[in-house]
Amino acid sequence: ISTDEVFGDLDRSQQAINESNYYDPSSPYAATKASADHLVRAWGRTYNLPFVVSNCTNNYGPYQFPEKFIPRMIINALNGNSLPVYGDGLQIRDWLFVEDHARALVTIFTEGNVGETYNISGANQEKNIDVVLEVCELLDELAPDKPEGVNHYSDLIAHVTDRPGHDLRYAIDSRKVREELGWKPVNSFASGLRKTVKWYIDNQSWWRRIISSDHNAMGLAT
Repeated sequence: ISTDEVFGDLDRSQQAINESNYYDPSSPYAATKASADHLVRAWGRTYNLPFVVSNCTNNYGPYQFPEKFIPRMIINALNGNSLPVYGDGLQIRDWLFVEDHARALVTIFTEGNVGETYNISGANQEKNIDVVLEVCELLDELAPDKPEGVNHYSDLIAHVTDRPGHDLRYAIDSRKVREELGWKPVNSFASGLRKTVKWYIDNQSWWRRIISSDHNAMGLAT
């Protein structure tokens, strides 16, 4: 189970990556993921290890650890804390609801061909700043009792220094898994995000336990 990060970033005019594109990771973090993929394929060729590789886009949904981008925005907003957005917030990610990803993995495991690679995409390319604004809009609706001094959750947005080597855009083409194996996402970004925001509102005891046990949880990079 790999990621779109191994292909590196794209500018806004480039077409989405397909399974035949070369790996071109642009951060040490992504390079370690690419290395793992190379090791798997090498074991497959040398020792006939049966494998299938999947590359997915950004996941989101219930039970995601609080440090990750979408839950961090939800939780910070509910606590009345700032919503840190790196740089201008125009970085683009393709979002995949976790339940759609799980269905894709089962499909690939049971029906995919050994030695093949399959891209799994939600086909939901969104700018980071737009994601934060959509989260805030849903919170205004679903959690109207705001922290003291907050009129709109979007008031909490704070642009912070961009992180080094921050990739501009990820986008992968998932036509292969759709056409060959018949998988497609059930959730749009709007429907998946609504489910996600509501889950974090309704399950505050879950993430509050995590934060209380790990005082650094909300300070980690997203």
